[in-house]
Amino acid sequence: MLDPHGLYELADDLPDLGRPVLVQALSGFVDAGNAVRLAREHLLETLESRPVATFDIDQLLDYRSRRPPMIFIEDHWESYEAPKLELHLLHDDAGTSFLLLTGPEPDLQWERLVAALTEVVERLGVRLTVGLNAIPMAVPHTRPTGITAHGTRRELVAGYEPWLQRVQVPGSAGHLLEFRLGEKGHDAMGFAAHVPHYLAQAEYPAAAEQLLTSVSKSTGLLLPTEGLRQASETVRADIDQQIAQTAEAAELVRALEEQYDAFTRGRQRGANLLADSGPLPTAEELGAELERFLAEQGKSGDSGPGQ
Repeated sequence: MLDPHGLYELADDLPDLGRPVLVQALSGFVDAGNAVRLAREHLLETLESRPVATFDIDQLLDYRSRRPPMIFIEDHWESYEAPKLELHLLHDDAGTSFLLLTGPEPDLQWERLVAALTEVVERLGVRLTVGLNAIPMAVPHTRPTGITAHGTRRELVAGYEPWLQRVQVPGSAGHLLEFRLGEKGHDAMGFAAHVPHYLAQAEYPAAAEQLLTSVSKSTGLLLPTEGLRQASETVRADIDQQIAQTAEAAELVRALEEQYDAFTRGRQRGANLLADSGPLPTAEELGAELERFLAEQGKSGDSGPGQ
């Protein structure tokens, strides 16, 4: 592996951060409902921030698979939106410092990036690293947004009931970071918000709100969520209005509600919403049908939820 220290530059004028929390919100992996993006943008727009570390994105990104946008006007190129992988310093509503990692999930050199981030964690005395994710689930939008919590120590996720037993999923740089930090004895955890899979391609601010609320609960940070809550209410009203247009769509939602409620009652029996057993196939079929309905509504002139 190439020297991890050569992958980043850390500001030399950092104040005393105490023992900060680092929130990891990379883009590029599964982000159902754009929840991670919404949460990240909300923090950067609501709280004062400044970059304190930059990473050499040229070493990490496959530009051909994710081409940065450029603007062409008449006879010349006007602008280029260069990708950035940065660590920001922010302060919560109580003035407590914390760090936010933003940018595209790297295509290359995962182990080197993880080693570099581990150096940053140790140099800045980070006490806890928290990753954000959002996954599509066979759940109705009319029920509270669920959350899956995971961590390097059971004590970090105390009070969170598991939704899954054992499952193999594609890896991500963020999950590898959590795994490697745990191997080195550092505290790390993550949250995955459950987004109704018929809304996975739309903006679903309720999931972003739940992510930030979960971070606040686990870290003591006072993160702002009011703007996301208001957006959630607007999106919910939009979805409800679309579904109410036909009895068939309303029936589909009721069926998902019944399956969700039955699952919630039977959690102690080891059921899970991603298992290849029980009523899930029916839930997926219902969700797919509802997704088609909402897509058709959008094509007919309605902007659709979250648009």
